Amino acid sequence: MNSASGCRAIGLDGFRKGWVAVLLDGDLHEIRFCRDIAEALSVRFDRAAIDIPIGMTDDGERACDLLAREKLRPHSSRVFAGARRWLWTEFTDPDRANRSALERGQKRVSRQLWHLGPKIMEVDRFVQANRAHDICEAHPELVFLRLNDGKPLPSKKSEDGIRLRRRLLKREGIRTIDRWLADQRPGTGAKCDDVLDACAVAIAARDAAGCVPEGTAPRDAYGVPMQIWS
Repeated sequence: MNSASGCRAIGLDGFRKGWVAVLLDGDLHEIRFCRDIAEALSVRFDRAAIDIPIGMTDDGERACDLLAREKLRPHSSRVFAGARRWLWTEFTDPDRANRSALERGQKRVSRQLWHLGPKIMEVDRFVQANRAHDICEAHPELVFLRLNDGKPLPSKKSEDGIRLRRRLLKREGIRTIDRWLADQRPGTGAKCDDVLDACAVAIAARDAAGCVPEGTAPRDAYGVPMQIWS
């Protein structure tokens, strides 16, 4: 995936009731709050980036997660690792899923990642059914790290962290961020950081500045690339 001027880019971040979708198309910037991934990607786009694991291994080990964690030190825990399709296709209870993981000689899944399962599987099905579309995985913390000249950022839940991320987004041309947060977000169920993260991955889709691992993406058993863009 290479950067392209004039790219009609969409960034997606999940929240409790669905997806925050940010469209960047030149001077046109729009935000929508969508029920599902199909609605979020129902508009025309050249490239979409999603803050969700895309491509999974049977044991949950992905080089892109390890590399992303290394880049984000000392905040490596901001990358959730360990997504496996069988966790959610075979189990509905996290304790039983983790017992099975241990029996298979694998790591347990965190509760945070477990609860992302429905969205991970929703994206997995959509990506496999729409291979002609340019849809990639991006991580907002990697984007913000790049925009902040490689300096670690405060937590996105803190006032300082929110303020800094808003400033970085405005510098990238998203000057509507304050209005989106104050006027369009309330009542949707989306949190402030959900909107900020969707903006960040939209920038990754628009600018495609880098990825881990570099070069040709490794692919999983279903041919889905496993590469995180920033």
